[in-house]
Amino acid sequence: MLKTDGIWFKDEDGRRVILRGVNLGGSTKVPFSPDGATYLRGGFFNHRDVSFVGRPFPLEEADEHFSRLKDWGLTFLRLLVTWEAIEHEGPGLYDEEYLDYLYEVVNKAGDHGFLLFIDPHQDVWSRFSGGDGAPGWTFEVAGMDVTKFDETGAAITHQVHGDPFPRMIWPTNGHKLAAATMFTLFFGGNDFAPDLSVEGKPIQDYLQDHYISAIQQVANRLTDFPHVIGYDTMNEPIPGYLGWQDLRQAGGYINLGASPTPYQSMLLGAGLPQEVDVYKAWVAGGRKSGTQIVNAEGISVWLPGFDPIWRKQGVWDLDHEGQPVLLRPDYFTKVNGQDIHFTQDYLRPFINRFAEGIRSVDPDSLIFIESEFGQESPLWGPEDANNIVWAPHWYDGFTVLLKRFNPWIAANAIQRSVVLGRKNIQRSFADQVEWIKSWAQNKLGGVPTVIGEFGIPLDLDKKIAFQTGDYRSQIRAMDRSFRAIEHNLVSCTLWNYTADNTNERGDLWNDEDFSIFSRDQQYDPDDIHSGGRALEAVVRPYVRRVAGEPLQMSFDLQSRRFEFEFQHDPDVTAPTEIFVPNFQYPDGYEVQISDGHFEKDQATQVMIYTHHPSPEFHQVRIMPKLI
Repeated sequence: MLKTDGIWFKDEDGRRVILRGVNLGGSTKVPFSPDGATYLRGGFFNHRDVSFVGRPFPLEEADEHFSRLKDWGLTFLRLLVTWEAIEHEGPGLYDEEYLDYLYEVVNKAGDHGFLLFIDPHQDVWSRFSGGDGAPGWTFEVAGMDVTKFDETGAAITHQVHGDPFPRMIWPTNGHKLAAATMFTLFFGGNDFAPDLSVEGKPIQDYLQDHYISAIQQVANRLTDFPHVIGYDTMNEPIPGYLGWQDLRQAGGYINLGASPTPYQSMLLGAGLPQEVDVYKAWVAGGRKSGTQIVNAEGISVWLPGFDPIWRKQGVWDLDHEGQPVLLRPDYFTKVNGQDIHFTQDYLRPFINRFAEGIRSVDPDSLIFIESEFGQESPLWGPEDANNIVWAPHWYDGFTVLLKRFNPWIAANAIQRSVVLGRKNIQRSFADQVEWIKSWAQNKLGGVPTVIGEFGIPLDLDKKIAFQTGDYRSQIRAMDRSFRAIEHNLVSCTLWNYTADNTNERGDLWNDEDFSIFSRDQQYDPDDIHSGGRALEAVVRPYVRRVAGEPLQMSFDLQSRRFEFEFQHDPDVTAPTEIFVPNFQYPDGYEVQISDGHFEKDQATQVMIYTHHPSPEFHQVRIMPKLI
């Protein structure tokens, strides 16, 4: 049984555990039937009549995919589910067939020896606001018509926009009307829309209650599985408008395409055309390239009988000449005269509420928490939920945004700056992960860190590798991310493995293509590695269980030399276990150790190292066997 002890996971023998795995899977964001791939518009708005049975893959494929991932050493799963998959039909109407299917997938994972945690995944709130996660009816209870989001600039979706869909434009939805309003209501409705209720309940409580109850349905199904170690609270939560200093000012982590200010978004939703700034991609996010008139037809996003929420709350109004006036540009910054902080004042209470709800079903579950992407964790205290894990995300932002690998140029995702030079980039990547990891110590009181997402697009350079078979750029990009993870000795789940990935449509969501597997590269179904992409960087040795405290771990891709050092724990008698993949060492490998003895098991791809009690520090080096 896995438990937490300070910054480490530990097993029943007291060994420190480093978990390495993958997100399963990318296409889980969209329905399986009818096909919800985002490039398909047909039936998009029939959001109550869908099924996610078959996500991440049909049950008959489970053994194939789990066997492949296990052979690659990726035995820790961040298993995606969505609120929509569970409760798409309507409030309180749960998809029992999907929950039964999920039970069988998780059962199969246990049969193959996986550990996993459940990720209630969302991006910019919902499929209908350009991402995934929440059911369509959540917009309706707030009074919004999902069929009007495109015309009113409330969201940009692949389904309505069509092809070509601008790369990495979907995050801009986070500060547009649809998603920003829903997140504001979900986290802060009691403070900023206190008179807005649904079925006699304040809308914040209504939305959170349904969200938590939906994930409780999953926990009810899975509570008897010991290999389900916990639950993430919410993938990449964002504040909406909470904390926005001036609604007339643009903002957001990325601005691309037509990017209205929050105030313009509110006016657009009310049917008032606006001239908005347009941005194009740049190394550090986006830069202005022009302007554009949005909602020239004057369409309202609000359903009959509903008033614009933020006008009703007194944020803006029309003057006696019918012209809009912004009355409270800093409306979302203070409560009772006190400045607010999204992470501390709104996310933290939600996490605690979520933890209480899940543990009412599964008392021993770990709670994996994350903050807004690139932001620090909440400040945690003894009154907050215990047995938590810090599970932030980190990406090679330059490569992700531009879909190009440049060994000389990268971005610092924390400082939002450009980094030049190979050595500086590798040092910066390690520092970024170290900085993220430090929040677990400085703010959360010392808990384990799992990098819940990292990875690179596999469709770099206009997908040229799919024609040439030359994946050197992908391998080098992936390797430098893995090296940053290994430098910091943290557990991780790579983004992602998509069972039905294709070269043409990637992970079937917003034209992203991060999957380390694709059927279109599977030239030999009898070869377990066939279909894998950038495996030279992904399938690498690492220490799984350590009879002491890890101090240093590294793998050099060129020489295939693996090095590990640790300080032994005198209370631990079980040996150290290292995953040594046959993929990297097809002709075998040689081992150098500082002391003690080792055993190889190439069938299970595990090396067992038993050290002497003296000296205090122990080293292991693994290299290709000389022929």
